[in-house]
Amino acid sequence: MNDAPWWRGAVIYQIYPRSFQDSNGDGIGDLPGITERLDYVASLGVDAIWISPFFKSPMADYGYDIADFRDVDPVFGTLADFDRLLHKAHALGLKVMIDQVPSHTSSEHSWFEESRRSRDNPKADWYVWADAKEDGTPPNNWLSIFGGSAWQWEPRRKQYYLHNFLAAQPDLNFHHPDVPAAALEHLRFWLDRGVDGFRLDSINFCFHDRLLRDNPAKPGDQRVGRGFSPDSPYAYQCHLFNNTRPENLAFLARLRGLLDEYPDRVALGEVSSEDSLATMAEYTGDGRLHTSYSFELLGDEHSASHIRGTVEILERRMPHGWPCWAISNHDCMRVRSRWAAPDAPDHAASLFSALACSLRGSVCVYQGEELALPEAELPYEALRDPYGIAFWPDSKGRDGCRTPMPWRDEGQGGFTTGAPWLPLDDRHRRLNVAAQEADPVSPLHRFRRFLQWRRQRPALKWGDIRFLDTPEPLLAVMRSCREETILAVFNLGGDAATLPWPAGEARVCGDHGLPGGRIENGRIVLPGYGALFAEIDAPLPIHHAGEAVEAAGT
Repeated sequence: MNDAPWWRGAVIYQIYPRSFQDSNGDGIGDLPGITERLDYVASLGVDAIWISPFFKSPMADYGYDIADFRDVDPVFGTLADFDRLLHKAHALGLKVMIDQVPSHTSSEHSWFEESRRSRDNPKADWYVWADAKEDGTPPNNWLSIFGGSAWQWEPRRKQYYLHNFLAAQPDLNFHHPDVPAAALEHLRFWLDRGVDGFRLDSINFCFHDRLLRDNPAKPGDQRVGRGFSPDSPYAYQCHLFNNTRPENLAFLARLRGLLDEYPDRVALGEVSSEDSLATMAEYTGDGRLHTSYSFELLGDEHSASHIRGTVEILERRMPHGWPCWAISNHDCMRVRSRWAAPDAPDHAASLFSALACSLRGSVCVYQGEELALPEAELPYEALRDPYGIAFWPDSKGRDGCRTPMPWRDEGQGGFTTGAPWLPLDDRHRRLNVAAQEADPVSPLHRFRRFLQWRRQRPALKWGDIRFLDTPEPLLAVMRSCREETILAVFNLGGDAATLPWPAGEARVCGDHGLPGGRIENGRIVLPGYGALFAEIDAPLPIHHAGEAVEAAGT
């Protein structure tokens, strides 16, 4: 499997540039700051970085409202700064992926400023415009993710325009042939500059239903678990017509054709649809995206059965495609606060990262997860996220995972010499990088050791996957390839537990950096939030789900 493309089995480290490292004291992270910290990133053992948007933007949605896809916003630096970042990353052996947001622009983009002026200018149909109903109301019932109607009135055209996100993020009309062509030219600009791939934001939102049909209502018992709070009206609809339209498949094939012109490049799509696993399978088949991820493991549900069920469903639907897994990112609560008990030890977060890295696929890891950072607590007056401001206090938004990286326990945590754009959480100071570098059993060192160990395990990077039946809160994964078979058993709870050991020879691996389990007297013994990794010589029989997990030592 040494000839596998670099992105298969890769660990991709997501950098949110506003919060990684500030180089000039304005309180906002920037590209020179990322460059300054690349040696640290490379030391983690990751394969690539993914940088969230740094393009020109009025920052209504903190960079996901792009006003110029081919230039750097001055708050982050310059194109020359990006070129220096790219050069250093490549010198360190890191691939560089950047965000692209094909489906919409900023309302301050020159295309939209032209389009909104009249109904007969060259860009008039580059966005989704529609007449009002006879009573002046929007053309249909589509809703914005940020709350309320997805339609905004434009008096100059006397029409509504579509915005699936903020009103400051008008949706492009991908049915117009010039729009997908222009989107691909943006990608070519960055490919020519040397980037190794793209993370494609909301990639299933490019096309809309031409007939503007109303979305049907969603039954109340189905409003939870799709990545949206049931307090948001967006959760009340089945979003069949405002996204995930069949026309998108042909565009993805064109996108893949462009990337195939450049060696070793990758397209990673973010998918959020009514059946995201089915969409992932569809989008990564037949010469479309290389890989994709969705939100199934980015929510509060983290039982062993949920994780196993999610992976097994995708494996059935995607037998030949390549998935990507994410348990943390800039849009959701940090995994330690979502999945671990409040009094859980720091190494619980290390276990969750190792679990994600033990599934078949590539993995996205969000900055700070290697430090086991919990979700930051911010007062209302400190919020910047428009979603959090709109839905406070039931939802506190996304600022809690976007606070600055704590590099050391002094001043502003080594992030900036000025006033940071979001305040540091005092709990993060204890978990700063410098302190963890000095502690050989810190989450940082556990993260590094696990990735170093995983690099030597072909089965964990490229092997197939099956699960053994285990009771909650245990998850047992078997990864196999020609070279080896690895059994990984994870205890997702805080109490020690034992499990009957299936017959067979096993060589327990003890150098993976996590609190390790052991095999004794015919049982696997696992500490709370611990794991056992073992090399085995043949596939193991499956136990029966429902066997009681026993307290260790009984």
